[in-house]
Amino acid sequence: MDLLEDYRRATFFFESGDPLGAAKLLEPIVEAEPHNTAVRQLLARAYFNSAQLNGAEAQLRVLIEHDPSDHYAHHVLGRTLERAGRFREALPHLRLAAAMKTQTDYQEALRRVETWLGKNSAA
Repeated sequence: MDLLEDYRRATFFFESGDPLGAAKLLEPIVEAEPHNTAVRQLLARAYFNSAQLNGAEAQLRVLIEHDPSDHYAHHVLGRTLERAGRFREALPHLRLAAAMKTQTDYQEALRRVETWLGKNSAA
């Protein structure tokens, strides 16, 4: 098994719009290299882009457990939870990401979830 070659192929699949194909290649790499954050992050993104939200959430939580200051993992976890309709759970991760790094998409995601929660506060 050539892990580097499989990672390159997975990256190509992901960038070519095939997140399912990328995930299939990345899963055994993460098993073989569980501490490789780049591979785990790409797997989380592949899961997110293919609407495998439970898989994305699991990978992102491992990344955050390993590095609580990973603003990108917090952002994508917040987006994953938002996409799953779990807005209250998404909010703290989106707030952390936005506080750690000034980035337009971080701010937009945070505003979107805050607005949704504000409009649906009776729910």
